[in-house]
Amino acid sequence: MRIIQIIDSLEAGGAERMAVHYANTLTQQIDFSGLVVTRKEGPLLNQIEEKVSYLFLNKKRAIDFEALMRLRSYVNINKITIVHAHSTSFFLAFLLKVTCPSVQLIWHDHYGDSEFLSKRPTLALRLIIPFFNGIIAVNQNLKKWSEQKLRARNVLFLPNFPSTEKSIAAQTVLKGKARKQIVSLANLRVQKDHFLVLEVAKKLKISHPEWTFHLVGKDFEDAYSQKIKDLIIAFGLEKNVFLYGTKPDVGNILEQAAIGILTSQSEGLPVSLLEYGWYKKPVVVTNVGEIASLVENDKNGFLVGAQQSQLFYDSIVKLIQNEMLRSNFGAALHEAVIKNNSKEAVVKQYINWLQNSCK
Repeated sequence: MRIIQIIDSLEAGGAERMAVHYANTLTQQIDFSGLVVTRKEGPLLNQIEEKVSYLFLNKKRAIDFEALMRLRSYVNINKITIVHAHSTSFFLAFLLKVTCPSVQLIWHDHYGDSEFLSKRPTLALRLIIPFFNGIIAVNQNLKKWSEQKLRARNVLFLPNFPSTEKSIAAQTVLKGKARKQIVSLANLRVQKDHFLVLEVAKKLKISHPEWTFHLVGKDFEDAYSQKIKDLIIAFGLEKNVFLYGTKPDVGNILEQAAIGILTSQSEGLPVSLLEYGWYKKPVVVTNVGEIASLVENDKNGFLVGAQQSQLFYDSIVKLIQNEMLRSNFGAALHEAVIKNNSKEAVVKQYINWLQNSCK
């Protein structure tokens, strides 16, 4: 097989990480593995393995014929047989199919608002999906949605998987008191509900003021992120909640952290949760998407309903007050990730599916 992954950017989001993970892992499994970035490079660029064939299109418009022709030439020269399009890159993959009919298309649906699929537009996807050989969904809700709304027949649920990152010089030093830092790996998007973090931080400031929150993720500098910053000031949390933006040294950050959290109102199976488990961090997370398939409440972490700030706070306090519980939860979550979400198991299923889907 000769496969390329297509993704719109190399920002440090979940879909972007998975595109890089697939490209890297497949170098050991198939004849040719490539990664094509359409619009914007970013911090994940230095995570691409040397054996991966890399192309940056620098696409400027929704329909950019120069970028399309560069992609077509790359596909023909490298005799690509399968194009694996992640998230919104499906449209470029469709245009490629029009100009290069022999290529086989797969779409990987990483849609983050999977708890609110009734609001998701379908017209463009309904028109384009018939040209694809199959769909990969990151949770069961998305799988069912594709089957019912898009009438797709070949839909596979594949969980995300973690992968050891290439060595990056430690450059981020978390503020606050060492070993009392709580980390949230989540881009500043509405569905991530950072306002719940702030509600919990207000309570923790009173009961455990030495414990601090560290929000790591892309700041889109929009109304949502501005409200977060305004509330940090309004709640008097300037010494309790810290924003870092996008950081490449995630492993280094998690080595410093005591607890990992996710406060999302909607998720697939978040890569950040897998990274918490990979680094043996105890977690408090909301029970959305496929999170409950990995986190068993009170066994390897705490599961809390979305927007339940008091229960979220109570769960964090339990971890703060019991160092042994933190250690046990972290070890148990690590075992669950290795057992259920290893790259070897996921990629084996992926390749077997492709062999049947792309003949």
